[in-house]
Amino acid sequence: MALSRLFQYLRNEKQAVYRASFYSIINKIADIAPPFLIGIAVDVVVKKEDSILAGFGVVDPFQQLIVLSILTVVVWGVESVFEYLLESDWRNLAQRVQHNLRLDAYRNIQRLDMSWFSDRKSGRLGSILNDDINQLERFLDGGANDIIQVGTTVVCVGAVFFYFSPVVALLSFLPVPFIIWGSFAFQKRIAPRYSDVREKASQTLSHLANNIQGMETIKSFTAEEQEVKRIESHSRHYLEANSGAIQLSALFSPLIRMLIVIGFTGTLLYGGSLCLDGKLEVGSYSVLVFLTQRLLWPLTRLGRTFDLFQRAMASAERILDILLLHPSIVGGEKKVSNNPISITFSDVSFAYEGREKLLHEISFTAQAGKTTAIVGPTGAGKSTILRLILRFYQENAGTITLSGDDIQSLDITSIREHMALVSQHVYLFDGTIRENLCYGRVDASLEEMREAARAAEADAFIMSLPDGYDTQIGERGQKLSGGQRQRLALARAILKQTPVLFLDEATSAVDNETEAAIQRSLERIAQDRTVLVIAHRLSTIRNAHHIVVLDQGRVVEAGNHEQLLKENGLYTRLWEVQTGEQAR
Repeated sequence: MALSRLFQYLRNEKQAVYRASFYSIINKIADIAPPFLIGIAVDVVVKKEDSILAGFGVVDPFQQLIVLSILTVVVWGVESVFEYLLESDWRNLAQRVQHNLRLDAYRNIQRLDMSWFSDRKSGRLGSILNDDINQLERFLDGGANDIIQVGTTVVCVGAVFFYFSPVVALLSFLPVPFIIWGSFAFQKRIAPRYSDVREKASQTLSHLANNIQGMETIKSFTAEEQEVKRIESHSRHYLEANSGAIQLSALFSPLIRMLIVIGFTGTLLYGGSLCLDGKLEVGSYSVLVFLTQRLLWPLTRLGRTFDLFQRAMASAERILDILLLHPSIVGGEKKVSNNPISITFSDVSFAYEGREKLLHEISFTAQAGKTTAIVGPTGAGKSTILRLILRFYQENAGTITLSGDDIQSLDITSIREHMALVSQHVYLFDGTIRENLCYGRVDASLEEMREAARAAEADAFIMSLPDGYDTQIGERGQKLSGGQRQRLALARAILKQTPVLFLDEATSAVDNETEAAIQRSLERIAQDRTVLVIAHRLSTIRNAHHIVVLDQGRVVEAGNHEQLLKENGLYTRLWEVQTGEQAR
């Protein structure tokens, strides 16, 4: 059950929960004290020197009223103080839980394998990390206090009623079992509806986020109206799911009110008859009438409270499910050596989940301190090789070793700390150029940044911008051109200064002149580094020490540029198509 799982998560906040609950109880006790004071006041006015206060030594009626006035001020003061304390504690607790849950959920998401992300929509994850956690925060901010105070009211008022008149108590409490039963029945029926509401909300937000990211494509295809209709469809499903939950929720309070009338009327009639017969004091009767209202009226809010509770539990279920996830790829404890690193594939096979095998018994070695290129037609599995080395995915068969160490025995963080990747799909963060360049080395100096940028042929265009390295580049670097983004990504990888550098189509978005300049820089950068290059343009890798040719997930050729041209195989055909030259 979500509630017990939530309590388990809150074990470190146990003292805070107990303290806030205590404040709620004291506040409610003070809140129901005024009806007693009203009953005593009635008793003073009716009996004067024979009132209940006279038994405590205060005989004069006016002095009795002064005592009551002082008690009233004290009670209201206690109520106000503890209301401040409970509001402060519950709200701070709600904020801490919100903060910790979001952080823990996000931290755990970052630990998961890339295969998990490929099956999830970013909008749905955003909905869980934001909307669901906010929903839980709203419950802790108010709903938890309401439940505790209703329980306190029932216990305290019930004890008073049974003290004055067990029969009146039974009449007053007659609706309570039906209200409680109705509340649980309501909770049971509305729970699946709110789960559906949260799911529909996630789908809507997911499509909105997806469309905002793809706005350029939508506009270029003049598909605005089409996308409005698509969003309208998802939003309508969310609206309908919410409408069903609202209809059931709105029905709860009116039904509860009718049950409350029964208890209040019973107390009014039977208690009044006892008072008329002289079997019940007028002051006691006043207390019972006022307390009946204090007992039963808060129960009208049970519908709203349970509504808030159920929404929170539906959200908690989704959040806590995230915390239970574990990565399937687990590394060892051994650290990667800082020496030049060689990479060896031995009969490695791999298939993405639910798809046919992509790599078939791949074997090759990227020698330490040398540049190795992987080429081949689209879909041959070139980029997948890099993902396996970075442990984004795990090979199904065979062995990958780094300088002789099985990659599965190495610490995953240590592996990635020794590698830098420039992907064909460049991702830059919303912020400044400086912040993006230093992403892998936050302590880098400006001169080190500029040196890396010069190597990537990026320094000139950066310095031409109004704010230079402090220029804001927008979400995903949208204020820059594709070539500029790719050069920044390359500079970021160079600045990380790792012994292994992966270039996955790293110069695909730059012009020929810039590409030639970057190639010259890379020759310097590659000194004493293990560089693995994936390229479609064979001209960019002709000087590689070793070239591996893939076709349909298999190594079909290997050697340097001159050796491969002599073999007159796939590499030769690709070279002739790209250059228009006949290989000799």
